[in-house]
Amino acid sequence: MSNSNNWASVIDSLSENHQETLLGASLSKQFARLPLWLSHPSNIGGFYGFLIALALILPYRFAGEDNSGWMSDWALHCALLMAACFFLGLCSTVITAISGRFPVAPPRMILYPMPFVGLALLSINRTDILAIPPFLSWTLILLPGPLYVHLSWAPRWRLLCMIDDGKNPFEGQETIEDEEKTYQETEPYDSEIESVVDDFENGEE
Repeated sequence: MSNSNNWASVIDSLSENHQETLLGASLSKQFARLPLWLSHPSNIGGFYGFLIALALILPYRFAGEDNSGWMSDWALHCALLMAACFFLGLCSTVITAISGRFPVAPPRMILYPMPFVGLALLSINRTDILAIPPFLSWTLILLPGPLYVHLSWAPRWRLLCMIDDGKNPFEGQETIEDEEKTYQETEPYDSEIESVVDDFENGEE
């Protein structure tokens, strides 16, 4: 199997919880449609770095009075951003392969606004309106993408690779879930039986 289109029958056979774990939210579902070689966590990280670099064009172009060398500065930082995000994605792939952990939903309410806040702070700093520590703005810009890849996409990519290799990444979990479901279904009936027995014993007394 070479891409997610060939996994449809496998994914459809999974439970809803397992499908949600495997595909995640809308962003992860879009990545899951790509071939595995293209959706590698390092490539997704590098793509995030490229998007951030595109957003930095205006602050670099119009910041300061002497901006004659803005293109070279932007190109250098663009390459550094992409390389850093690519490397962090590669590290997440290795860590996930060793730990075998499952994906965790990232804190979207905090994570998604961070690049925009960082970009605004960087723009303010480069236009000399207010002195803002570069470390703060660059951290806010750089962190969300690699954090999403590490928490959410790298584990999902590992699960997709297992399915692509013909393995069941949820092997053994079906039995546990079935036992819990059976217990939850029989527990109310057990409680009713106990109450009937108690009433019968009280009536005899």
